[in-house]
Amino acid sequence: MADSTFLSEFLLLSNVKTWLFIAVIIMLFMVINKLEKKKVKFSSRMIVGTLMGFALGIIIQWVAGFPSVPGDIKWLSEVSSWYGLVGNGFMDLLKMLVVPLVFLSIVKVIMNMQGENLGKMTARTIGMLVGTTLIAAVLGIFIGQFLNLGAGLVVEGGNAEIREITNIVDTLRGLLPANVVQAMAEGKVVAVVIFAAFIGVAIRRLSKKHSDVIDPFVKWVEAFYKIILSVAMTIIKFMPYAVIALFANTITSRGMDVLGTVAKFIFAIYLGIFLMFIVHLIIAMFNGIGPKTYIKNAVEPLVLAFTSRSSLGTLPVTIETLHQKFGVDEGVASFVGSLGSNMGMNGCAGLYPSLVTIMLAQMTGMEMDISFFVMLAIVIAISSFGIAGLPGSATLAISVVISGMGMGEYFPLLGAIIAIDPILDMGRTMLNVNGTMLSALVVDKSLKIKGLSSSNEYAKQDA
Repeated sequence: MADSTFLSEFLLLSNVKTWLFIAVIIMLFMVINKLEKKKVKFSSRMIVGTLMGFALGIIIQWVAGFPSVPGDIKWLSEVSSWYGLVGNGFMDLLKMLVVPLVFLSIVKVIMNMQGENLGKMTARTIGMLVGTTLIAAVLGIFIGQFLNLGAGLVVEGGNAEIREITNIVDTLRGLLPANVVQAMAEGKVVAVVIFAAFIGVAIRRLSKKHSDVIDPFVKWVEAFYKIILSVAMTIIKFMPYAVIALFANTITSRGMDVLGTVAKFIFAIYLGIFLMFIVHLIIAMFNGIGPKTYIKNAVEPLVLAFTSRSSLGTLPVTIETLHQKFGVDEGVASFVGSLGSNMGMNGCAGLYPSLVTIMLAQMTGMEMDISFFVMLAIVIAISSFGIAGLPGSATLAISVVISGMGMGEYFPLLGAIIAIDPILDMGRTMLNVNGTMLSALVVDKSLKIKGLSSSNEYAKQDA
């Protein structure tokens, strides 16, 4: 009994199938390692890792007999825990870098930037993030109407409960860094950005009269920033291994049976993600970057966002990709990337709430006219600020939007949708990150900081 408890409760290795699938993922890691030694491109290894993770997850579910509740099977929970050690452990290492990277990069860009450019960058960043979120919301409305989403459907509500809603005034005040140490510990990126902005402005103001005193700190910021980037590059090298575990773990822990009951909604949201991605590509083309080159350069953060379901965790990779592959100024990449991981999220705050609202309206027979759609677009645009930087942002977004539309009482009908949230969140997060990267490209070009002078070369590569 003692040995059994030791294996099942402590080591989480009580079943031969657990040992088997741990061995399988180690072998897949060895394949990725061989591809790395053969100098296969990093983006290609990322795609291979994603396909491996998908296949592995399906195989594990098949061996388990495609259970309705995977958590009830002990060995599946054990496999999920061990895979989570690799995948979620990698994401923890990336999140470790977020606060120092954001703080240092924002201080660095502001202390070297003219005040006029700072104001323009802030305004254009917010405009792009909220603007693309509004486009995503309108697209969601059209898709929901076109597919007649929710009409004649009765979904068991289960025990889904609406999230507690904080009013917009308290939410915006909560973004301010009353305790900057606590804000850093809790990963509140907007608060860190605000604090870093004040530091950067103070450095620039004092550098004229007290340059001899300020100069050591300026050099420290520059040096520490380079060190953090080096650490980030070291961690990012392990990404192809992590995506195998992340994707396999998502399928292993969620199961397949639950997908059938809400298949139409899954199709609708991924159709919306696909169409919104095309909108992003069109905007990128107008800014001198062709679709082929855009996808080629953006694949790494998009794959990581899809498998990890964390915009914040993907942030270091997003910033590195924007600067190294798209030629975006470091400061713009850091500034837009930081705000984009906390507000104006195209997937979580735009497309998803609009689809859910249309579905609920169809399910309950609510009349939808032009005033309903205009009101929905306005509520979504405003709420995209209100959910900034909070955990469970997508669920909170639909809580805010549905309540804003006077439909809060119908929230329990979304039980089946909430149950498959991780499956939906993969695509939503990828769209969030893509919207952030696009915003950074547009803002960078409009400010002409670096001007994306190579954008014409990007376009030629697609010819």
